[in-house]
Amino acid sequence: MQQRQSPIPVIVNGAAGKMGREVVKAVSQAEDMTLFGAIDKNPQYMGQDVGEVASCGALEVPILDDLQGTMVMAVQEKQPGVMVDFTHPDSIYDNIRTAIAYGIRPVVGTTGLTAKQLDELADFAEKASMGALIVPNFSIGMVLLQQAAIRASQYFENVEIIELHHNQKADAPSGTAIKTAQMLAELGKTYNPPQVEESENMAGARGAKAPENIPIHSIRLPGLLAHQEVIFGGPGQTYTLRHDTIDRASFMPGVLLAVRKVLELKTLVYGLEKIL
Repeated sequence: MQQRQSPIPVIVNGAAGKMGREVVKAVSQAEDMTLFGAIDKNPQYMGQDVGEVASCGALEVPILDDLQGTMVMAVQEKQPGVMVDFTHPDSIYDNIRTAIAYGIRPVVGTTGLTAKQLDELADFAEKASMGALIVPNFSIGMVLLQQAAIRASQYFENVEIIELHHNQKADAPSGTAIKTAQMLAELGKTYNPPQVEESENMAGARGAKAPENIPIHSIRLPGLLAHQEVIFGGPGQTYTLRHDTIDRASFMPGVLLAVRKVLELKTLVYGLEKIL
């Protein structure tokens, strides 16, 4: 791919949210990007300069609540570029379809899409020859944890996943935990062979069962941000992999990488590890 001469136009959807503000900061400071639009549904921020809301200085980009109108404007000004979306599971499917329809490549950190929705979006993107990236977790450290888990699975038959998030997260289990379980399941082995006939005295006590019999346990508490443990067990030992996110800024290198890489894609790609 030839070197892009002009900055990449970026629309941030969910711009006034905690992740959205970090994306606004990162995009505004990236030399090869320009913030084209800022969208949010919170009426408290309508019309405000998104740079001031994000505490990175005035950017002369007002927060609007019209995603489709902003996309139309981007197309009219020949700046289709990229949409970065951190919104809500209820709206993300339509947001992605709308972006692809307007020739704007979506980079999505919102989780909660079903397998059927992912398949439909992948088909839609492929027919449009449009790149799209859906990334459950933009942290490079989480990608490394997942790779380490794959390696450890060669030596352990028993594994469980615990994911911990703030209590404003709408979906459970997290997309990251589901993705980790899927990666382990793709290795073609079934985990946690039964040793006894289990029964739950309270429904859900043993967690949700991901593919290949991998339990996932979700914790939601104030004070947490985003954390995950993958615990392997064997005779006389346990092996614990843990990743802790203590600042949302840790996700931004992955977000900026995704904004650049999505321009090279012709279909939907799921997971940051696919573009590293």
